[in-house]
Amino acid sequence: MTPKEVMASISSITTQLIELGICDDQNFATELNTNNETHITFSGFSDVSIALKDIPYSELYEYLLSKRQFNFRLLDGGLIQIMYCFGGNQELLKHRLCYFPSPNFEIFQNDPSLYLDESVYYADVILKSILPVPVRFDFDPSNFAELEHPACHVSLGQYKNCRIPAFAPICPANFINFILRSFYNTATSDLSIKSPYMLMDATITKNEKGILHLAVG
Repeated sequence: MTPKEVMASISSITTQLIELGICDDQNFATELNTNNETHITFSGFSDVSIALKDIPYSELYEYLLSKRQFNFRLLDGGLIQIMYCFGGNQELLKHRLCYFPSPNFEIFQNDPSLYLDESVYYADVILKSILPVPVRFDFDPSNFAELEHPACHVSLGQYKNCRIPAFAPICPANFINFILRSFYNTATSDLSIKSPYMLMDATITKNEKGILHLAVG
């Protein structure tokens, strides 16, 4: 997986999400080269992760939305962030792939025709029983500590110590399809984007394989 391949994949994903009619706002991917590193982010990106660490989720979401800190905004308000960092030899140094669901569905309540006229993609997402859960896939080998901080891990719900081991870093297509299939598929629709999967070398350890973990293969 190289910066060029990641940029091409995100561009393809952007086009397909728009064509599927489930993305109503987007910031296109950008490449920034600094300190012998290549950062793949999105136009208008600003690193505010430290400042937003200990605030209510609704405030975090509203900040990200108002400052347009996302690659994609889905029709139900869900925000997607895709960020990769590569080294001087184009080796992957880290990634941060996030899904921030809307903490409420006031937009749907005010104008349900936005969702129901053309599709049933959101029939499950807008149920009153649903509790929005943020999802983040991190690849951060520089802070590796076996079992406590796997090189690649999944965090749920903004819990500080929730780090579920993942088999390897994942590509944009795998991440997007995981979000679509997990949160937006219904009995009558099967959402997915078509983009080549780029499988990475395993970073999970033997001990981490021995506990519940996520695998890609």
